[in-house]
Amino acid sequence: MIRYNGSKLSISAIIVGLVLAGFTLFSTQVFAAEPSPAASEGLTKPLLAIAAAIAIAGGLIGTGNAQQGIGAAGMGIIAEKPEKFGQVLFFFVIPETLWIIGFVLGIILLLGIL
Repeated sequence: MIRYNGSKLSISAIIVGLVLAGFTLFSTQVFAAEPSPAASEGLTKPLLAIAAAIAIAGGLIGTGNAQQGIGAAGMGIIAEKPEKFGQVLFFFVIPETLWIIGFVLGIILLLGIL
């Protein structure tokens, strides 16, 4: 049986994320042939990509956390009162707006609209 150890998984995910962010931030300076006037703008694209990834991932994680409780409770309600299916489905779909908002915000950041 596989056991879930949330604290070790979270710490390792944070460490991997920090290492990848470090590689992303410092790789543009290492491979630069000569400094250009737009060198200060070189870090903006990786930072915007990281910000977009955080926005999208936050929306997805928030949706999953919200739907796990709603889905479990909804299955119990439907098992006892099948006529409540439409109401349970409505409450189950509401958290989907979280990932849509995160996705739209990520696209806005990547396209540089703001």
